[in-house]
Amino acid sequence: MRITMLGNYHSLFCTEVHYAKTLESMGHTVIRLQEAETPGEVVLDWAKNSDLFFWSKTHGWETPGLSMSEVLKNLRQMGVPSMAYHLDLYMPIPERWKNYIGSDYFEVEHFFTVDRLMAEWLNENTNCKGHYLRAGVFKDECIQLPSTTPFADVVFVGSKGYHPEWPWRPQLIDWLHETYGDRFKHVGGDGIGVVRGMELNQLLANTKVVVGDSLCPNFDYPDYFSDRPFELISRGAFLLMPEIIGLDKCFEYGKEIDTFKFGEFEGLKSKIDYYLEHDEEREKIRKAGFERGKNEHTYRHRWTEIINTLKIAGDLPI
Repeated sequence: MRITMLGNYHSLFCTEVHYAKTLESMGHTVIRLQEAETPGEVVLDWAKNSDLFFWSKTHGWETPGLSMSEVLKNLRQMGVPSMAYHLDLYMPIPERWKNYIGSDYFEVEHFFTVDRLMAEWLNENTNCKGHYLRAGVFKDECIQLPSTTPFADVVFVGSKGYHPEWPWRPQLIDWLHETYGDRFKHVGGDGIGVVRGMELNQLLANTKVVVGDSLCPNFDYPDYFSDRPFELISRGAFLLMPEIIGLDKCFEYGKEIDTFKFGEFEGLKSKIDYYLEHDEEREKIRKAGFERGKNEHTYRHRWTEIINTLKIAGDLPI
């Protein structure tokens, strides 16, 4: 199958790059077009000769030339299906949602989103077919390395200034610093620096406990979480994540991941201290989580589901 993909390819670690490499490993031909640089006319020329057009929109970027609304309209008339698969949370964030509601991004025929409520909204309010599909991890990075030189007892991976709408993240990182001192390390652009590739896998292997986080408005927004649990667990971390509705469908609590309640620092400290002392139990969970991630949650699994969904919908040949 020939797939034209409009997205961001400036960094080797962008999700679109992982999507493209995944599809190529599945035997498909991928045409990569850089968003905000490739004119709409060129996008249309490539997409009209493809079996599928994929668009991953970066907030604030616009395609020059022919509007994307016209591109998508032409593709519909030509019988070329269009789709998006995006990992960001839009709907419960007013400033972000107002930039997308009614936008040409929702003129794709199929929108795969990691937010179940948004998928339902699309189906009820637009002509775009919404599909709930969780995030995942790039299969090539699903490698569990053996522990070598200890890195830290407790680690947080990610930025501190995540979203202005999410003050919990800096509170969490500050608390970890205050509670664990030099036993804690913050890995990220506003921490000790960004770590990627196999260097991150080794860091995770050399860390006893990784504390995770994901944007969850009001601490109770259901069935949305970022790629963080999939990526960290499937690259060798023992992960403590906040309890988010739906996470237990991906990893079994106490066997493949463990959790704490948002805002309850005493409970989090109890969990961290327990697993720092119980090496055998921690490592058993680490191994089981890694196997679950590798066997169920890669982008190869996700794209297989996407393609099967489009076949069932009649938009791709069976």
